[in-house]
Amino acid sequence: MYSEQMLNHFHRPRSVGEIPGATLVVEATNPVCGDLMKLWVLVGGGKIAGVKFKVAGCVPAVACGSWLTTFLIGKSLTELDGVSANVVEEALGGLPPASRHAAILAADALKQLLDRRR
Repeated sequence: MYSEQMLNHFHRPRSVGEIPGATLVVEATNPVCGDLMKLWVLVGGGKIAGVKFKVAGCVPAVACGSWLTTFLIGKSLTELDGVSANVVEEALGGLPPASRHAAILAADALKQLLDRRR
């Protein structure tokens, strides 16, 4: 049902927690299922120097948040334009249709992050 990549990020989530004094903090929610994702981001030298997340949600939501944190490190905010739910889903080896909302949640959090930089 779930891919090996997705289960790996769920069982061993990366970058869980908060960053005191973060440059940017964003929160995305899915009003239908109630999942919530919050990102704390440190930006330095025009690149993402640190990122942590917390998720209240399903197994795929945790995995999508974990993958997103690993993907963001070292990238400039402009490099992240165009990263969609499809990118998140493909990176995790696909998601069942009923779990696609988790990739959308991660993409929404990233969109809020990019909107805040403008």
